[in-house]
Amino acid sequence: MNSSLKKFYVIAWAFGLIFYFLDYVIRSAPAVMIPELVTNFNTTELKLISMVGTYYYTYSTCSLIAGIALDKFGGKKSLFAGTLILGIGCLLFLISTQAGGIAGRLLQGAGCAFAFPGCVYLASKGFSSKSLATAIGVTQCIGMLGGTAGQFVVGPWVEQGVNIHTFWLWSGIITIITACCLFFVIPSEQKEKEKDSKDNKSASLSYLDPYKIVFKNPQSWLCGIISGLLFAPTTIFAMTWAVSFFEKDKGFVFHDAAITSAMVAFGWVFGCPLLGFITDKIGRRKPVLAAGALLMILSLLQLIYLPDLYPAKISMFIFGVGSGAAMIPYSVIKEANPDYVKGSATGAINFITFGVTTLLSPVFSRWFGKSLGTAAGEIHFQHSVLFWVAGIILAILISLMLKETGSKVQTQPSNA
Repeated sequence: MNSSLKKFYVIAWAFGLIFYFLDYVIRSAPAVMIPELVTNFNTTELKLISMVGTYYYTYSTCSLIAGIALDKFGGKKSLFAGTLILGIGCLLFLISTQAGGIAGRLLQGAGCAFAFPGCVYLASKGFSSKSLATAIGVTQCIGMLGGTAGQFVVGPWVEQGVNIHTFWLWSGIITIITACCLFFVIPSEQKEKEKDSKDNKSASLSYLDPYKIVFKNPQSWLCGIISGLLFAPTTIFAMTWAVSFFEKDKGFVFHDAAITSAMVAFGWVFGCPLLGFITDKIGRRKPVLAAGALLMILSLLQLIYLPDLYPAKISMFIFGVGSGAAMIPYSVIKEANPDYVKGSATGAINFITFGVTTLLSPVFSRWFGKSLGTAAGEIHFQHSVLFWVAGIILAILISLMLKETGSKVQTQPSNA
C-alpha cells in the first residue's frame, strides 16, 4: 500500500476513535443510572442488570460478523453499518418498556461489536507493525476515556436531575452523525482494492475461510481466553456492579461509589497506551502481560485486606492501569495469524473475549449479585473480589502456554 493511502487510513482511524469513544460511553452509562432505568422500564434491579448484560450476547456474536465484514467489504460499509445500528439502539431506550430496553441493548451490543475491530483494522492499514501495539493501546485509551465519561460525567448529570431520556436521545443523534462522517472519511472500496500481494490472497477466500484459519490456530483461543479473563473484572464488575457493591457492601454514598468505580476506566486511559508502548519497546509481549495481570491482583488484594493503606479510588485506578494488559493479546493474535485475516482475527478475539464475559456474568450475578445487600457487607465484598482474583490468576497460568510473538522473537507468523 502506498504512503498516501496509509495517511488516509490514519485519518480514518482517528474518526473511528470517536465511534469507539461512544461505544464505551454507552456501554458504561447504565451503571450510574440503575434506579432511573428500573423505574423507566418498570422492573427490578436484578432484572435490569440482566437486561444491561444482554449487550454482551450480541457484542460477542456480532464480533464474528464484524470481522467477516471488514475482511470482505472493507472499513467504509462495515463501520457505517455498525455505528448506525448503535445509534438506533440508543434511540430504542426512549421506549419505556422492557421489550424496548432489551431490543435497544441488543442493538447497542451489535453495533459496538464493529467499533474496536474496525479501529484495529484501520490502524493495521495505517501504521507499521512496529507501532501497532502502541496504536491499539491508544485506541483502547480513547475507549476507556469514553468509559470514564460514561460514569464520571453521566453520573453527576443523573445525580443533578438530568432526564435519562435526554441522555439516550442525544447519544443516538450524535452516534448517527458519527456514522455519516465515517462513511465519507474512510477510503472508498475502490482504494481499498489497492492491496499488496498478501492482501490479494484474501480475495480467494470464502466468507468463513478466514475464521477457519484463525480458529484452527490454538494461539487464537489462548489469546481470547486470557483477554476475556482480564477484561471480565472491568466489564462485569467495574462497569456494571461496582457502584451497587460500593454502596451496599462498603457503605459509600452514590457519588463516591460512582467515582470510585469510574477510576478503573480512568486507569485504562493510562495503562493501555503505556503497556502497549512498553511491549513494543522491549519487543516482547508475555512479560508485560504477566506484569499487568500481577498488578491487577495486588491492587484487588490491597482493596479487600489493606483498605486503609490508601483510598479505594487509588486502588481502582491502579487496578485499571494493570488491566490495560488485556489488550496485549489483541496484538499477539494478529502476529500469530496471517496478515490477510487481520479483520477476522480481531473479530475472533472479540468473540472469545466477550464470550468469556457472557459466561461469567450470570455466574457472578447468581453467586454474588442476588445476595447483595442481604449478606454481611465486608465479607460479601471480599468474596466477590476474590472471584475476580481467581480469574486473573487463571489468565496468568494460561499465558504460560502462549507463544511469544514480539519483534525480538519473530517478525512473521509461522503460518503466514
